[in-house]
Amino acid sequence: MQVDELLKPFPIKEFHPFPRALMGPGSHEMIGPEALNLGFKKTLVMTSGLRGTDIVHKIVESMRYHGLEVVVYDQVESNPKDYNVMDSVAMYQENGCDSFVSIGGGSSHDACKGARISVAHDGRNVNEFEGFNKSENPKNPPHIAVSTTAGTGSETSWAYVITDTTTDPDNPHKYVAFDDNSVTTLAIDDPVLYYDCPIDYTAQCGFDVLAHASEPYISRLNFPPSLGNALHAVKLTAQHLRQAVWNGQDLPGREGMMYAQYIAAQAFNSGGLGIIHSISHAVSAFYDTHHGLNNAVALPRVWAFNMPVAYKRFAEIAEAMGVDTHGMTDPQAADAALNAAIRLLRDVGIPERFVDVNADSYSKNRLGQGPTKFYEQSQEIKGDAGDVDRITHHVLGDACTPGNAKECTFDTVRPVVEHCMTGDLDDLLT
Repeated sequence: MQVDELLKPFPIKEFHPFPRALMGPGSHEMIGPEALNLGFKKTLVMTSGLRGTDIVHKIVESMRYHGLEVVVYDQVESNPKDYNVMDSVAMYQENGCDSFVSIGGGSSHDACKGARISVAHDGRNVNEFEGFNKSENPKNPPHIAVSTTAGTGSETSWAYVITDTTTDPDNPHKYVAFDDNSVTTLAIDDPVLYYDCPIDYTAQCGFDVLAHASEPYISRLNFPPSLGNALHAVKLTAQHLRQAVWNGQDLPGREGMMYAQYIAAQAFNSGGLGIIHSISHAVSAFYDTHHGLNNAVALPRVWAFNMPVAYKRFAEIAEAMGVDTHGMTDPQAADAALNAAIRLLRDVGIPERFVDVNADSYSKNRLGQGPTKFYEQSQEIKGDAGDVDRITHHVLGDACTPGNAKECTFDTVRPVVEHCMTGDLDDLLT
């Protein structure tokens, strides 16, 4: 049953599973013994390669030291593509592997989750599993996810996001698959592995956390078990993101963001998301831009859009972000939350509009480098009327949209998308 079907006729709300996790400095060094305990013998490691670090090498050699055979697929792209998943499935099958390890951020984990689902269904194309619990075989290979960023939370969630490159090149499609069978076997979150994360990437991943935290807090699902984690993740992000960005070797900052991203993902795991994520998915479908960056640009506009139906919740978000709301009305405090989010975005140096994103604007830029002719023609974000229309249509078909606090139509969402493209954030400030 789809989320929008659940929202309307039924009061039933579902709590989705979490994996076991090891968290804290040095936890990645436990991967060898943990893999052996889980019965791993020959493992496919999925990663982007993590250029400029020796993280993959150290983890792979640790696994080999413990007697495990390891095969490495290091071609996972940002915004993982369907062919990344299927190439890794072929490698897994050709080498007779029995388990997976993903090393990296959400792209590595998501591609690996999709690969496990495909393997469990005899190599069927991952795109067949778009939607909610589309897999039919609950038994898929065990998976240890080792995170090197504080952002996605994919190592603990039931969601994975894939770009379908088989669709009309003029209308690329990025989708979310929600599947309880995709949940990892073990999550490993070690803040020491975040030390090599670039400044801008750290900032963008941090706004993925803020989106993950704030959307379930105001979601129309209104799921009580998610609310505490959501609000605390907002608080941790406000407390630690600046330090993690500008002093990347600061362990308290990195560890604070580690916990923030983890519990924010546990909040949205059952509490839902909204159109911050829908806009992000749409823009990266067309331009292959970084998910966290997209969330950062969309977040202030979507907060402003949703505020009239959730003033009280936004007032509580303001307090979690460190705003002294004493003497304020709920609308005043909600405005203060928006101001605090914009201040945080500016403090960590994130571009404020999509048209400001270009080849020099961030280290993970992939503009014009995607897998199809469409991406080759998309070396800059246009932000024109056609762009706004295409992205708005994609937003309305996204699996995250039904959970948005405020009802979404083409006419109501289009101005939000347009402001994300070319609008001035000062217009939102009070």
